[in-house]
Amino acid sequence: MDERSFDLTTPDGRTLHVYEAGDPDGVPVLAHHGTPGVGTAYEQHAEDAAARGIRLLAYDRPGYGGSTRDAGRLVADCAADLDAIADALGLERYATWGISGGGPHALACAALCDERLGAVASLAAVAPFAVEGLDWTAGMGESNIEEFAAAREGEEAVRSFQEPAREGILGATPQELGSMLETLLGAEDRAVLELIAGYFLESTRVGLADGVDGWVDDDLAFVAPWGFEVGEINRPVLLLHGDDDMFVPVAHGRWLAERIPEVDARINPRDGHLTLFERRVRETHEWLLARL
Repeated sequence: MDERSFDLTTPDGRTLHVYEAGDPDGVPVLAHHGTPGVGTAYEQHAEDAAARGIRLLAYDRPGYGGSTRDAGRLVADCAADLDAIADALGLERYATWGISGGGPHALACAALCDERLGAVASLAAVAPFAVEGLDWTAGMGESNIEEFAAAREGEEAVRSFQEPAREGILGATPQELGSMLETLLGAEDRAVLELIAGYFLESTRVGLADGVDGWVDDDLAFVAPWGFEVGEINRPVLLLHGDDDMFVPVAHGRWLAERIPEVDARINPRDGHLTLFERRVRETHEWLLARL
């Protein structure tokens, strides 16, 4: 895979570490990575982008990898970072997608970015916290229930949860990952875990190499007000979720699908969480290109 990376400076002086793969002369599509991790491309995604004529961009969210921390950031704040990337790269028209922890950030961009952003896809995103009509942790695997309980207690508590988890990730082999994620894996995700375990571990190790700041700030942002309402979204959105998702239960996807205006919601009984990353990005790219 041919991928390059470089740093950009935001208007407020922070560094964003940006990645580029696929077709360098293609249609720009920017991906938001999961929690925790970084923006380096999965080889299948880069290959699909190259084949379709997509310039696949991504970046490390603040606090991860090579991007400066932005303590106290809201989910909504990523829209300004995307505007800064579009400015720096001279993008006139682009699309974006986000998966897992990147999903809410993609939705923020759908609501708040300027007119250059033409279409958005959200895969396996959590819904906003403490909203009517959703039992937020119902159906989640035990480790995620514990993680978000710590996040609700504040930074010190969630950092105390994540730091031992980071040590385990840094020392794990792909063969050990299944045991680490035991409470989060349904049957569909178990079937694809071996395929993506190496990428998952490497992305997470790079993201957490200098500590858990990015992970802390993601979790705190998810359980705080997001800074926008999903009903404000006014551009095309594809929403993908799986019935067998124990990381982010399907009720989150259904809640979002009922509230995002004119969303194209595709909820698949044969998908989990990890399967969307492995199986559905090609579909996502095709959908986004058709709307640019």
